[in-house]
Amino acid sequence: MHVISVAIPKGGEGKTTTSVNLAASLAAAERRTLLIDADTLGASGISLGYTADQVKSGLYDVFNYTHSLNRVIYKTELTYLDFVPSNISTVQMEERLLRLSENRTVMRIALRDIEQQYDYVIIDCPPTLRGITTNALCASDSVIIPMRASHFSLDALMRIMRYLKWIREVANPQIYVEGILLTMFEPNTKIAEITGRELRARYSKFLFKMVIPKNSTLAEAAFYGRPALLYNINSKGAQAYFELATEIVARDTASGKLSQDGIRDAASFGGEARGEEMPDPPRGKSRDLAGPDSI
Repeated sequence: MHVISVAIPKGGEGKTTTSVNLAASLAAAERRTLLIDADTLGASGISLGYTADQVKSGLYDVFNYTHSLNRVIYKTELTYLDFVPSNISTVQMEERLLRLSENRTVMRIALRDIEQQYDYVIIDCPPTLRGITTNALCASDSVIIPMRASHFSLDALMRIMRYLKWIREVANPQIYVEGILLTMFEPNTKIAEITGRELRARYSKFLFKMVIPKNSTLAEAAFYGRPALLYNINSKGAQAYFELATEIVARDTASGKLSQDGIRDAASFGGEARGEEMPDPPRGKSRDLAGPDSI
């Protein structure tokens, strides 16, 4: 089971969009996938069509020690995709969850119950580092850092790189950066050029080959409570997230985490092949977490 947190300490970077559509794409490739909504706003649930009245229990109950993780799993439209909502409905519940999440082992222990049930667990983190995000990072094998092309996003990237170094030193020495993912990307703009130059100078070995283009279909799909591939499979956004999933599956297969079936299943979905080169084997857990000048 590969546990991936999607995190950056800034809102508006595409964490929920990435979490939902990556999880859906992995499920479409017949990888058993669990999406966990760790953001108290519950945006992942909304993006999957769940309303507050449909959610009777969720991650809050796991942290409150009233339910095991197995008891708060919900089904989705995709056969291979399950979901755990955050179910935070009051300020008091949110404050209690923050206190409960000070115990950094809660998520890690909870995931033990389902480690034989899934190939992937995707955790949608809130735009903060402390509390529930720390819990998620302590339980994860790797982290995806989605970011827009902007100065503030680069600052947030540097913050999480520093924080991951600390997490590795004190709680989870095995965590590594799955990749930095450019989202809402508009090529041929000055800000895209500047951001790209900074990323290549400091973090080139962490960049995903795939970037997520600015695409209205992604927002429309979330509005209608569906992953993009179920709303418009031929859209640029849906195809980009599927190619991202294929890149991740390819790495895990190359490292022995998944069978070769993962590549075959992924390649058979999503229309014509793009003809891109396969990514290099996964960057090992012994890799440095931060690029130069990030500390």
